[in-house]
Amino acid sequence: MLFFLPAFLRGVISLLLLILNTLFWFSLLFPCALIKLLPIAPLQRFMTRVMIRIAEAWMLCNSGWMRLAGNTRWDVQGRERLDRDGWYLVTSNHQSWVDILVLQHNFNRRMPMFKFFLKQELIWVPVIGICWWALDFPFMKRYSKAYLARHPEKAGQDRLATQRACEKFKTTPVAVFNFLEGTRLTPEKRAEQASPYRHLLRPKSGGAAFVLDAMGEQLRSLVDITIHYPDGSPSFWDLLCGRIRHVVVRCHTRPIPAEFLGQDYDNDPVFREQFQGWISRLWQEKDEQLEQLHRDYPPAG
Repeated sequence: MLFFLPAFLRGVISLLLLILNTLFWFSLLFPCALIKLLPIAPLQRFMTRVMIRIAEAWMLCNSGWMRLAGNTRWDVQGRERLDRDGWYLVTSNHQSWVDILVLQHNFNRRMPMFKFFLKQELIWVPVIGICWWALDFPFMKRYSKAYLARHPEKAGQDRLATQRACEKFKTTPVAVFNFLEGTRLTPEKRAEQASPYRHLLRPKSGGAAFVLDAMGEQLRSLVDITIHYPDGSPSFWDLLCGRIRHVVVRCHTRPIPAEFLGQDYDNDPVFREQFQGWISRLWQEKDEQLEQLHRDYPPAG
């Protein structure tokens, strides 16, 4: 609708709308978060549902300015099998910060709200960090192998933190989201990893295994999402300016093998090898699907 304006001006307008949208819904979310601090379980569950509805409204308004700024062609398949009242483990390939807005735009109110695992430092992001905290997004502190070698007492802290976070998810339907690659794909990162995949980085299976350990009695399905940008990986500014012409999304709902639920990834080497093998096979299929999508949807022009 704003296509007659220069791309830069569309980007400025979209950014202002995003900021105003965030501040408005934050003003409603924050009082609910304070009420939720009261140690009354039924009240906490009720406020959780209220805040989820507020977050869904925020995402719906974001979809509004995305439509206003651009004319993106959305090619989405597979989401019709999803249930808004289910519990899911969700993953996707990761190429750009745009991925998160793409996922929210296409899956908002079609399944439970995504809960991303976030780095602990992100809680200090102005406004949005408080929103993530209020919505029970799990904040994780990752330790390197070198650090754990110097401080072995920290071993297993990731698993314990995941268990604590997942306890909050057991009373309200949730889609626990994990970018298995752990970071955005770039040619440099792919070369550094010597990744065996043409369009993906190596997956990290520990986080997903910890979630299945903590929530095995509820999670039965893996929602495997593949995102392809025919014109190349866009920047967030491209999204704001409405320069993304085409996005292809494929969604597969897969059963999680029962033998993978409630297992100890850290201390069971047999299970760890089996689980890594399952994730590797999923990633190989995703890489083949992306190769096919690159052939079916080449860059325009």
